[in-house]
Amino acid sequence: MSLLMIGCGKMGGALLGRWTTKTPHTITIVDPALQAAPPNATLRQSIEGLEGNKFDIIVIAIKPQLIDVVLPAYRDYIAKDGCFVSIAAGYSVASIEKLIGPQPIIRIMPNLPAQIGRGVSALYVNEHCRKAHIEKARVLTDAAGYTLLVDSEDAIDKVTAVAGSGPGYAFEIARCWMKAAQELGFSAQESRELVLNTLVGSIEMALQSEQSMDELRDSVTSKAGTTEAGLKALNNDGQLAELLNSTVVAAYNRAVELR
Repeated sequence: MSLLMIGCGKMGGALLGRWTTKTPHTITIVDPALQAAPPNATLRQSIEGLEGNKFDIIVIAIKPQLIDVVLPAYRDYIAKDGCFVSIAAGYSVASIEKLIGPQPIIRIMPNLPAQIGRGVSALYVNEHCRKAHIEKARVLTDAAGYTLLVDSEDAIDKVTAVAGSGPGYAFEIARCWMKAAQELGFSAQESRELVLNTLVGSIEMALQSEQSMDELRDSVTSKAGTTEAGLKALNNDGQLAELLNSTVVAAYNRAVELR
């Protein structure tokens, strides 16, 4: 299976690190700014270096504002029964179709933990995709973590708000938590280790449990104990729930604006 990646920014690089080690694909990258290809991939500085090759999958990984100019030149490089896969945020399938015609097109919305195989990816396909095209895309997203197949591009925007931007929320919460630990007298390194290991352990426990988050929370919370006191401060009158809801809605609204 041959794969061509057009561009290789931060997200493209995160995915590429998984694809070169966890999939059997022969991978070529076209990116004039990239100095060297990762192991098991070939780098070309321009489209002229492709020498008329055809690819089973062409991944659109350039900035959305460059797609109109760059993508049309790649129409003739797709193999028969091949498909285009876009990881460009905010650029719709309909907009891609205007540039390359009625092709099988798949949008993937990944998030940054794909870099370590713990990512979350939403996957949306257009009407020209068959089961074989979906399977091709699933090989890519499954190599990077969890895959959610969605039935609309609006759902892609909602996944963007929850999971695509989600690592940013998680890192910011962890940062504030670490700062609170330092206020108690722990060093920066001690605070980092305490908070991150607590988060990792709690998330792994939740992933392995069939209990709800309410039940898991309550299992840690003794009446009139320290956890109860902390939780009352954290989510007094539902303020944390309201804040997180506002966070996700704001990200979703921005994703809609960028369509």
